[in-house]
Order: sequence, then C-alpha cells, then structure tokens
Amino acid sequence: QVQLVESGGGLVQPGGSLRLSCAASGFTFSNYAMRWYRQPPGKERELVAAISSVGGSTNYADYVKGRFTISRDDAKKTVYLQMNSLKPEDTARYYCNARIWGTQYWGQGTQVTVSS
Repeated sequence: QVQLVESGGGLVQPGGSLRLSCAASGFTFSNYAMRWYRQPPGKERELVAAISSVGGSTNYADYVKGRFTISRDDAKKTVYLQMNSLKPEDTARYYCNARIWGTQYWGQGTQVTVSS
C-alpha cells in the first residue's frame, strides 16, 4: 500500500532553516509528481511546492518563492523540502502528497514551529 512518511520538522528561530523529508513506498515513485502542503493553525491546508516526475520541474507558492526548494531523489524514493529564511508565518504542519490514479495520498505530517 502507498505510504508517505514525513520527517525533519521541529522548532526553529526566525531566519533559520530546516529540511523536511518524505519517504515514499508502495508505488513507482519516479513516475509521479510530488507535492508539499502545509496547514497553519486554524487555517485550511495550502499547497507549498510541487515537483514533476520526469525532468523535475518545480512550482512554488508565492509566499515561499526564493526561500524554499523542493527536490527529489528517485533512487531513495524521497522528496525533500529545504526551507530557509523561515518566518513565524511558516509555522504549520507540513504534509507530503501524491496523486495516484485520481486518489490523493497523504503522510501524517511533520510540525514546523518558527518562534524565538
């Protein structure tokens, strides 16, 4: 079965960095685009970044452009989110997402808290 397992969250000061990882299993990882979403406290889940399968083209939400970088390692079946220059408003639970044959799959999420 499809599994997505996020890791790498934590507490960081404003201006700091974190790298999130999402380990995938149960499907042919290299064939599918992958996405990172986040859900701030009391708000709806929102798309942060996406990376395609072949070619690895990327897209970012405006509020993270220039600060976050999504990447993937198909050999390790892992997608990453490098987050730099973190702001308090980046505080959220971050989720990995895959859409496979019309079905959405989510990990359990990893909490990122940006606070001094």
